[in-house]
Amino acid sequence: MSGIFGIVTKGDCAEMLLYGTDYHTHLGTQYGGMAVYGDEIDRQIRDISQSQFKSKFFDSLTEMKGNKGIGVISAFEEQPIYINSKFGPFCIVTNGLIENVEELSDMLMKKGICFSEMGTHTTNPTELVAKMITQGEDLIDGMERMFEAIEGSCSLLLLHKDGIYCARGKNGHWPLIIGQKGDEWAVTSETAAFSNIEFTVVKHLSPGEITMINEDGIHVQKEGKNQAQTCTFLWIYTGFPASNYELINAEVVREKCGAALARRDKDIDIDLVAGIPDSGIAHAIGYANESGKPYRRPLVKYTPGYGRSYTPPAQTTRDLIAKMKLVPVKEIIKGNSILVCEDSIVRGTQLKNFTVKKLWDRGAKEIHVRPACPPLMFPCKFNLSTRSIHELSARKAIFDIEGEDIEDVSEYVDHTTEKYQKMLEWIRKDIDVTTLRFQIVDDMIEAIGLPRDQLCLYCWTGETAKDSK
Repeated sequence: MSGIFGIVTKGDCAEMLLYGTDYHTHLGTQYGGMAVYGDEIDRQIRDISQSQFKSKFFDSLTEMKGNKGIGVISAFEEQPIYINSKFGPFCIVTNGLIENVEELSDMLMKKGICFSEMGTHTTNPTELVAKMITQGEDLIDGMERMFEAIEGSCSLLLLHKDGIYCARGKNGHWPLIIGQKGDEWAVTSETAAFSNIEFTVVKHLSPGEITMINEDGIHVQKEGKNQAQTCTFLWIYTGFPASNYELINAEVVREKCGAALARRDKDIDIDLVAGIPDSGIAHAIGYANESGKPYRRPLVKYTPGYGRSYTPPAQTTRDLIAKMKLVPVKEIIKGNSILVCEDSIVRGTQLKNFTVKKLWDRGAKEIHVRPACPPLMFPCKFNLSTRSIHELSARKAIFDIEGEDIEDVSEYVDHTTEKYQKMLEWIRKDIDVTTLRFQIVDDMIEAIGLPRDQLCLYCWTGETAKDSK
């Protein structure tokens, strides 16, 4: 996953670009990059896996001169990509997942197109997008052709002498939002990036829309369609709490998810409600408010040193972060029956080994786990997160119950079936907790407040945009 940001100002934009991009750090941990257009393009990319984005780029502010620029925080690939093309030089950043990277790169190589950047075991997908755009009659035509050719999803920002082209993928999985401050313009993945740099949201790009921002304002190059299939996980986990997607705030949705979990819990007696920091906190607050049970912090995140354990590419890194970032408070844990709200259970290993174990080891009386979304059944097709179906906790349960891999998991998706209950019990035992209850799909949708067909639910139900029509 990546977070992307762009800005056009009257003077040098580098400082504002740095801060706007930095507000996307929760979306990636591997690379950070910025490009500024002045007399020419100045592009810089840094490895941020062991240090903060700001610290890597702060000294570059005096070097990068220009009134428009783009930035990116990336979990996997080096960005921005620079291309000197028939349309003039440009830089590009992307967010998404292109499933047919190898097929499309082979097609271009047969035409004599070369690739210089490598991604995760293959062509860098951002370079692929850039090279595909150059095959068009102009930049807009190139973007349209690229969107038609790719399988998966892609939102992008393209920095050109004319301005910053902003394009949201045709199914709208990843939002792009334009903001204004006087005669300055910015575009972001996360509306939270606007708050402290004092930009006001003025436009949400529609799926398939291509819009340019420059010194003269907003210029729609291609109209989009009305209906998106926005990634539901943005509200549940990956998005920043202060951000809005499709005009709906993530923190508010998370509180509603927690409240929905509490309304279905009528058969347990608990002493306190806790959220696994940071993304589980709002879910827990919602649960506590609805249930009337106190919210407390038996696990505290050591914020200065450790980020998310979900975004790093290596499992060993994810496990290390999960182990080190949460510090238990024995005085709150010992002797108490604790209900723990978590955003999700993906593989289950971190929850089991680095969260639940800490609670048991400090004397918890009972541990009740309430994930704020249903069991994850399918690896995401639209961004890089869990890439193997066999990694998923629910799939491991199904394999053990069935004795083999099965294609039709509809009975396990349906929370009313006996097989779903068997899967639930398998996961409960595996992570070693007193009780386990997942959010159900309908409650999650209701918490967000959008119609089902405007949400991507693929990782829980296997539904795609085509299926939902």
